[in-house]
Amino acid sequence: MAKSEKEQKFKEHSRCHISNLETRKLKDEVERLKKELKLKKKYGLVWEDKPEEVVEMCKKKLPVLKDVKNKEIITDKNKPVNLLIEGDNYHALSVLNYTHAKKIDVIYIDPPYNTGNKDFIFNDHYVDKEDFYRHSKWLSFMEKRLKLAKNLLKDTGVIFISIDDNEAAQLKMLMDQIFGEENFVNAFYVQVRYAQKTLAEISDYQKLIEQVLIYSRTKNGFKPNKPSEEYDLSKFKYRIIEKKKGKKIDLGGKKVEIFLPGQYQIIEEKAGSVNLLKATWATGALLRTTAKFFANYLEERKTIDGLGVLYKVYGIGEDGLGYRYFTGPKRAEATKGLFFSGVPSSRREEIENGNGSKKEKPIVNFYDYSADFGNIRHEGGVGFRSGKKPVKLLKNLINLHKNKNALVLDFFAGSGSTGHAVLDLNNEDGGNRQFILSTNNEENICTDFCYPRIKNVIRGWGRNEGLGGNLKYFKTDFVDYDEPTDRNKIKLTKQATEMLCVKEGTFEQVIDNEKFKIFKNSDHYTGIIWDQVAILAFKKAIKDIKGKFSVYVFSLTDETFDDEFKDVKQKIGLSPIPEAILQVYRRIFK
Repeated sequence: MAKSEKEQKFKEHSRCHISNLETRKLKDEVERLKKELKLKKKYGLVWEDKPEEVVEMCKKKLPVLKDVKNKEIITDKNKPVNLLIEGDNYHALSVLNYTHAKKIDVIYIDPPYNTGNKDFIFNDHYVDKEDFYRHSKWLSFMEKRLKLAKNLLKDTGVIFISIDDNEAAQLKMLMDQIFGEENFVNAFYVQVRYAQKTLAEISDYQKLIEQVLIYSRTKNGFKPNKPSEEYDLSKFKYRIIEKKKGKKIDLGGKKVEIFLPGQYQIIEEKAGSVNLLKATWATGALLRTTAKFFANYLEERKTIDGLGVLYKVYGIGEDGLGYRYFTGPKRAEATKGLFFSGVPSSRREEIENGNGSKKEKPIVNFYDYSADFGNIRHEGGVGFRSGKKPVKLLKNLINLHKNKNALVLDFFAGSGSTGHAVLDLNNEDGGNRQFILSTNNEENICTDFCYPRIKNVIRGWGRNEGLGGNLKYFKTDFVDYDEPTDRNKIKLTKQATEMLCVKEGTFEQVIDNEKFKIFKNSDHYTGIIWDQVAILAFKKAIKDIKGKFSVYVFSLTDETFDDEFKDVKQKIGLSPIPEAILQVYRRIFK
């Protein structure tokens, strides 16, 4: 074979080999992609994520809180301090994520409904109905805030979100995606307007109903405060007398005693009693539960035992009697019978011990608040209309959480209705709930509506007596990551101090030292040490102070300082500085 032919065949063989390798690689890659796709979610929301300026800011700067002293309201140092944060709620939520992670019991929000009628602003521009990306912008906006909000809830926490038809479907799927479909609790339907009462005569339809979506932080973590009523004994008024011994048989794995007419007597007393029986028709759904034995074994025995028979079935019932009475049909064409049950054993014990007994009822998911919405305009002494919710509605939602010391967050605070509801609810039931409100100041919402309203509720307005309470007012601010200037060092020191006080709820300054500070509330102290050299001086300063301390020590290293405080460990607890603050501190002070 000529040399040129050999070279040609070699080249062809090589090309074939490479081609086969590439084919195998391609097939392997296809199989890999198939497996990857199988793992990916196939059902859910898809939208075009839209960058948001307020979110991008947090990639370059640390959001912080700045105390506005002249707007502070303190009426009772023994009551919790409520917070009002003026600024974009994404920045407020970012701060709360390193001060209140997993501390919030209840979140209520009334976000923009995205109607297209100048109710939703994205990147400083109103989103109208003609905006092709209207839903994508809203979903991008909500997703980022809801993810931050989820981190704030306790495992027993719950979130309530008001919404209407414009975004209800999208919101439900978004919440399923963020919180988990398994954590969906319920949807409340709220009538917000009177039927047949509208000025918009050109409309084809009148919208009366809005929704409140409810999600828990964890599955079964939230246990609602269900309504209850006194256990009703009025139906327990029957007594059965066995005049003669009945015929005993085995039936359905149970001992059954059969009493013919004349061998027993059923007496109906005038009043109910814990020691008497209740008569219930064995019919409908009961035939699959409490009257199952009747359906399976007794219903057709009239041809065997006759009519008007009493059956005593042993080994069934929850009343502690050890048996249950059933009556067979009284007429040949009849199939129904009665069964007699006593008061359940657990209830009987409670009643006999004199504790009474409450019977819980299901929570209904429809409410007519049309009258309250109609009279909403001047609630709290401010005339804010847009999106305002009745205090009555918010009180009912908050009260679904059993904790009367609940921490309640609203990061679309608007006119401050949620804060008003918390203060009003505390006044009614003696609770010690605390609220955190966040709202921007577009069209002076915070300064001219929200703050004055909370001030009115605390101090009183017109003929309305003040409910008392405390309020700290903050504005969102920023510290630059990469500018280790003296100005930024001072600013971080001040703002980080305020945020740690927010975290601990200690706002009264006790000691103001150049290298450490001490704050307190009614029963707790917070120590913040900016220079570890000052630890000894700090310990001397707290020697004669009675009370427990949470202590934060700033450091450029990962030291824990356990040894430095071991001699006062019964008095103090060392607390980790939130990572977001610590990272910026180390970048600025390095």
